[in-house]
Amino acid sequence: MAHNKFYKKTMREQPLDNIVYGRNSVLELLKAGKRTVNKIIVAQTARGGAVNEIIDLARTKGIAVHNVPPEKLDKYSENSQGIAAEVSPIQYFEIEDLIALAKKGTNSPLLVLLDGIEDPHNLGAIIRNCVAFGAGGVIIPKWRAAGVTETVSKSSAGAIEHIAIARVTNTNQTIDLLKKHGFWVAGAENGGQILEDAKLPFPLALVIGSEGFGLHNLTKKNCDFLISIPQTNTISSLNASCASAVILYEITKRQFKINK
Repeated sequence: MAHNKFYKKTMREQPLDNIVYGRNSVLELLKAGKRTVNKIIVAQTARGGAVNEIIDLARTKGIAVHNVPPEKLDKYSENSQGIAAEVSPIQYFEIEDLIALAKKGTNSPLLVLLDGIEDPHNLGAIIRNCVAFGAGGVIIPKWRAAGVTETVSKSSAGAIEHIAIARVTNTNQTIDLLKKHGFWVAGAENGGQILEDAKLPFPLALVIGSEGFGLHNLTKKNCDFLISIPQTNTISSLNASCASAVILYEITKRQFKINK
């Protein structure tokens, strides 16, 4: 990746399960080249183009490939798809460095701040949306929220390997810091300005609330403005990952107009 040197200089390791499983996750891990891969573990029954590509990539990079009986992969996951990788811990950015990276080389920086996402599958899906729509980084709380685990990696289809992630101790102090660096802070919340009508100035930080409760009250107060997705009353609201996809798509359209 273009920012590999920046990664090495600015990140610090945090404890994390050291197994990545699933074909897409392992393939993206190898393509990104950000983390040290100690070995690839392949079930003897695993077949298919993705498996062959993983094995070829691993051998090109000099990574050992171990063929094992399929039941040996069950200790990692019942849904390993016959592939697992033993890796170094993921490395989180310091928040100041994440901000600097997001602003580098663009006049419309975008960061996504998560306010208490607890479901690792939701976290993985949101990170995948952030990568798909070009966010410059993701910020997650250290406490009362999901961290990046092998389940998150699988749910993101390996997208965690392609985006910078920071963990912070205090969400509202982080919002204050983002503002000091020139970011406008938009909170996703029912009752906010309708997304299509809202002005979305850059640099922009989008805050997504938790699955059950949305944004915390203090977080809402600290946002510069709130935005919402128009929808029928058939269901109460979209879940956090679906809402993030809709909002990020709209933001990407605005970025495209600015940058073309």
